[in-house]
Amino acid sequence: MDTVRFARALGRGTRAIAQTVVEAADAATAPNPNPEPAQNRKNQRSPVPEPAQQVLQTVKTARKAEAGIKQGSRNFVKATTAPIVKAGGVLWLEVTGALFGLFALAGALEAFRHRAGLHTTGDDRKNLILAVLMFVVFAAFAVSSFRRAGRKSRS
Repeated sequence: MDTVRFARALGRGTRAIAQTVVEAADAATAPNPNPEPAQNRKNQRSPVPEPAQQVLQTVKTARKAEAGIKQGSRNFVKATTAPIVKAGGVLWLEVTGALFGLFALAGALEAFRHRAGLHTTGDDRKNLILAVLMFVVFAAFAVSSFRRAGRKSRS
């Protein structure tokens, strides 16, 4: 028998066993559809035989362990990804701040180039006003981006 067929058969068998155990545990934990009268119960020691109680206890313990493992893995993922996400956000703010700074620099250089147009009326004055406006807007974006990055890195 080759290993692939053997592994498939083993997997099917394992799934069938697991399904049977889950069904047995569900059946054991389900309430009795035909309850006995109260006087007959007094004479009996326990309505569920001892091995079935052990199985129930094992199933309950396994379910608690499974829930704990799920919660622990969620906490692990949060603990490992949170610093990476935070660093990525800070880095993104710094990159955008630098990009806005480059645009602000371009606006400042253009305003410097058209500075003589302040005393004229025409395209030079319009270009100067637009360049100064570009500088102010992008400088404000750059400063706010770097301030946000600083706040985010401290928190």
